[in-house]
Amino acid sequence: MKITRRAPARVGRLFSEPLAIPGFAPRRLRVYLPAGHDDRDLRPLLVMFDGQNVFDHESSFSGGWLAHEAVERLARRRPHPIVVGVEHGGDSRLSELSPWPIKGQPGRADDFVGFIARELVPTLRRRFRIVDGPLGVLLGGSSMGGLAATWGHLTHPDAFGGALAMSPSFWVGGARMQSLARAARPGVSQIYLDCGRGEGDGKMAPLVERVAGALAEQGYDDEHLKVRIDARGTHSEASWRRRLVPALRWFYRGR
Repeated sequence: MKITRRAPARVGRLFSEPLAIPGFAPRRLRVYLPAGHDDRDLRPLLVMFDGQNVFDHESSFSGGWLAHEAVERLARRRPHPIVVGVEHGGDSRLSELSPWPIKGQPGRADDFVGFIARELVPTLRRRFRIVDGPLGVLLGGSSMGGLAATWGHLTHPDAFGGALAMSPSFWVGGARMQSLARAARPGVSQIYLDCGRGEGDGKMAPLVERVAGALAEQGYDDEHLKVRIDARGTHSEASWRRRLVPALRWFYRGR
């Protein structure tokens, strides 16, 4: 597969470091500080699942999202977030990212996402100047990561003020995600949902639309909910990479 990449005009700092999560396999945390970042800068934070795929192509079997380049393509007047990619645990990925039992494995998202909310985000706040409160932190991912991001925001609204969910695996848990979306709306909440029209033999888009409908019943409007059904989208890093810049532009509108 040939991947065409366009280098951004500005380049920040991308690095990784070990991450220990109690009860889970050790992994790495990947961090991107936008171009021109200064320790005095006050920035929003975007925490992404499947950190192996968030940045460079080399660590992903099907190409990376190039999230660092997407950040630098935001207009200068928009907030440029710090992006953190939490790597998955390989064979334990499904269990880590699912709130409910899946394919004979227990759902461990409560522990995994709970660690991010209670331990990792406060640690990052001590290291960097992050916008106060849940408004300053988004949770994002694709496929199972999209499911975990949506569930994580709705169940930990004090830690995460929104979810960026691409091609989310809302089939997991049956109608439980729709029921969760109909629960009380968090005080701070912005949710972006997307998928390809033909994904899952055409079964994914209706699931996304049902969750979006449940959110709309709770008063979500165009300011707080964005749904994109991509006519040519596939379940692939290439599609998620293509949709990432518009998604970031929706979240980071300079308010």
